[in-house]
Amino acid sequence: MSVEIKVPALGESVSTATVARWMKKAGEAVAADEPIVELETDKVTVEVPSPAAGVIEAIVAAEGAEVEVGAVLGTIGAAGSAAAAKPAEAPKPAAAPATASGAPRPPLPAAAKLMADAGVSPAAVSGTGKAGQVTKADVLKVIEGGAKPAPAPAPAPKPAAATAPAPAPAAPAGARAVQRQKMTRLRMTIARRLKEAQNTAAILTTFNEIDMSAVMALRTKYKDAFEKKHGGVRLGFMGFFVKACVAALTEFPNVNAAIEGEEIVLHHYMDIGIAVSGPTGLLVPVLRNAETLSIAGIEGAITAFGRKARDGALTLDEMSGGTFSITNGGVFGSLMSTPILNPPQSAILGMHKIEERPVAIGGQVVIRPMMYVALSYDHRIIDGREAVSALVRIKEAIEAPERLLLEV
Repeated sequence: MSVEIKVPALGESVSTATVARWMKKAGEAVAADEPIVELETDKVTVEVPSPAAGVIEAIVAAEGAEVEVGAVLGTIGAAGSAAAAKPAEAPKPAAAPATASGAPRPPLPAAAKLMADAGVSPAAVSGTGKAGQVTKADVLKVIEGGAKPAPAPAPAPKPAAATAPAPAPAAPAGARAVQRQKMTRLRMTIARRLKEAQNTAAILTTFNEIDMSAVMALRTKYKDAFEKKHGGVRLGFMGFFVKACVAALTEFPNVNAAIEGEEIVLHHYMDIGIAVSGPTGLLVPVLRNAETLSIAGIEGAITAFGRKARDGALTLDEMSGGTFSITNGGVFGSLMSTPILNPPQSAILGMHKIEERPVAIGGQVVIRPMMYVALSYDHRIIDGREAVSALVRIKEAIEAPERLLLEV
């Protein structure tokens, strides 16, 4: 009796996906729960595990096909056919014990595709993911570090790596190479939603600057004790900013609201999206009920989000919803920017690079670590007074962190 491979539930408001890649071919043996096909949705890439051990009998949905939740992707042969194929597949079962004993897992699908496209040998990449699994970031590191892509018969030309600067002379000679890549569903969705935000919302941005001295002194004084007490969780800046945003959103609820038709939806909770950079682009996992979290809880969750984003392991549930967002362009060196709204949210805070600058304090010019901050907001429901006041509250809370404790 055959077992069907079906499209799993893909999360809130996601009903279709594209078959990005089959990791197994018809006739190949698979273990239960082994990833066999990769689906790409508007939000994330999902690996579909095998529902049973056996042999892939048929692939119904080819790569590139659009499929709905519950649709059949393929079938796996019954236990009998799996047993029949076992002698020929003798080396395959050995792979399962190897994984159980701690052997590295196969590369993530995005990493495997990048290695194939760039001609990078799997042996040249060290995996930093779970159980030594190779991530896309690991492959990019090898490529950026100077790994030369080689065609399939690369073993022979490999010594020519020293002479391989053949493409180098071509550039000065006026070569005008062009490469075309099909946009992924995720990238197309990001493009569509951001353009939609520009077309529908009345986006305005207000700026301010924050003296980071107090928070930096607090971190320096307590970071070791904090890390020790909270099981290795590091004390960063984001915990303070999330807490400051919670205080500002409590005072100015429209900044945490959204428009639905002719109604303003006021949220009595704060699900704050934290923009992180992943191999497939910008991702925004959500801190649920941020108003209930401690600084340690916030920092631990953000660290986990960052790790999952690098490994391509963020789930749809982790990226769904959100009532307000924070993005930190400062990690890339940005001094100032105007962040764009993440629909249907009505506001987003942009953090930037900390830079020492001369400022006037008490009639004296002093050097302080300063950060420009920006709050982009939808002027349809947030007045300038509310937006500016909310950003001032965030500034005050960061410059005097004791205000967060005293709730003043």
